[in-house]
Amino acid sequence: MDKLAVIAVSTRDGRAGFPVAEWFVERVKAHGKFEPELVDLKKVNLPMFDEPGHPRFRKYEHAHSKAWSAAVEAADAFVFVTPEYNYSAPPSFVNAVDYVFHEWAYKAAGFVSYGGPAGGARAVQMERLQLLGLKCIGVPESVMIPFFMKEIENGRFKGGELYEKAAVTMLDELAKWTGALKPLRAK
Repeated sequence: MDKLAVIAVSTRDGRAGFPVAEWFVERVKAHGKFEPELVDLKKVNLPMFDEPGHPRFRKYEHAHSKAWSAAVEAADAFVFVTPEYNYSAPPSFVNAVDYVFHEWAYKAAGFVSYGGPAGGARAVQMERLQLLGLKCIGVPESVMIPFFMKEIENGRFKGGELYEKAAVTMLDELAKWTGALKPLRAK
């Protein structure tokens, strides 16, 4: 079974979106086409990019860079559970993606975004572009959750039929792309 890294992007203290990531991992398990792993960027705790060499050389000097490289390399596909900050991608996303280069290539990515009225859509637009430059293909289907705080009760994201259907649609498409890109990742 293909490994899917579900990456919780927000690293802020008091972040409210982490229950969305936990909910999505359960959707992945129910879907049955991926083996999910929840990757919390807050726990990964990458400093601002601090490697002396460009990531394309894969000559990482720091333990945190080597661990992040291994985590990204091990995944067959990604889903970023992402907020939107100031009409853009969160700095934690930009930093985590920039830390490595080849490890993203020829893999597919999906997005579960949350926020205010736009549901994080503007962040996803930026994130897709950044990933595309690294040969990581963002699938068009996504799960967008506007006014997400209304959907959180007792620390859990309630979800609902609309979000359930969007998750299945995205995961189906992500599975197709993951399979199609696999030959390009063959060493």
